[in-house]
Amino acid sequence: MVTASSYLHTSGRHVSLRCDQKNETIVNEFLLLGLTNIQELEAILFVIFLTLYLISLAGNGAIVMIIISEPCLHSPMYFFLGNLSCLDICYSTVTMPKVLENFLSTHKAISFLGCITQLHFFHFLGSSEAILLAIMAFERFVAICNPLHYLVFMKHQVCLQLVTVAWVISFFYALMHSIMTSQLNFCQSHQLNHFFCDVKPLLELACGNTVLNQWLLSVITGSISMGAFFLTLLSYFYIIGFLLFKSHSWNMLQKALSTCASHFMVVCLFYGPMGFTYIHPTSGSSMAQDWIVAIMYSAVTPVLNPLIYTLRNKEVKFAFKKVFGRKCFFLKNCKMYHYCDLRLSTTTDLH
Repeated sequence: MVTASSYLHTSGRHVSLRCDQKNETIVNEFLLLGLTNIQELEAILFVIFLTLYLISLAGNGAIVMIIISEPCLHSPMYFFLGNLSCLDICYSTVTMPKVLENFLSTHKAISFLGCITQLHFFHFLGSSEAILLAIMAFERFVAICNPLHYLVFMKHQVCLQLVTVAWVISFFYALMHSIMTSQLNFCQSHQLNHFFCDVKPLLELACGNTVLNQWLLSVITGSISMGAFFLTLLSYFYIIGFLLFKSHSWNMLQKALSTCASHFMVVCLFYGPMGFTYIHPTSGSSMAQDWIVAIMYSAVTPVLNPLIYTLRNKEVKFAFKKVFGRKCFFLKNCKMYHYCDLRLSTTTDLH
């Protein structure tokens, strides 16, 4: 246990840990051990992670832009897709800038407040995405199984309310983890064996009783993720049953499977890593496994989501070609106009 005058010295910098008579410790900052300490490997990882982050920003940003600019995509399905792309942008931005900064820094520190803030937004955005994927599955169920009532169930006000509910539930869920984690005492070490702040590695550093925190992480997180996943699967069971037993149109079956396949691939990419990380017991996992999973849902998944929806969706591909083709045509006309104007000015000067 740390005494009142003890200090930890790491990377040439002192971090003060103050304890009162009850041996409670206040940590000013954490040191993120990161993925590697090899400088040459850090440079390679910096390039890889920067590339993934930029692709994520470009891909998801492009989807948001075309959904806003194209009237043909102003429908509930693409409203939710636009929200998913916004979440992916924010999701990767919560962790990637700090990860990239630490690749270039010798002192990989994050303040206590910054750590809790990162933890809060990571869980806030992650749970929002889980609930949003369930809402998107329900939207597909209504569109395929109850097309006559689609405009009633999925009118704009209802879509806004569904998204708002997802954000509010997720905010208070993340706030619970933030408050509970911030109340812990860290009395042995401030070296976080991870490349960003998350609940599980912080609980490993905490002294005292963390049973309640572990229970909240397993039960509440599991309830939200598995509840949303169950609702998603339920929607798909109804869709599959409708297509197999009630629908006799091959074109409708083909179109439904095409649109649902993209969403189901995104669901698998999201719930696989999340379930592996938070639902399996802490003692049964290695840190290397947790790192691989964390990289999947913080860096890789936000890159793959726009690619999946773009490659398998004809309407999105058409909108991409239309928007960017229009921009290229506009730029080409501007260059031609500038060239003709320059020729005219030169001819006038010669005369």
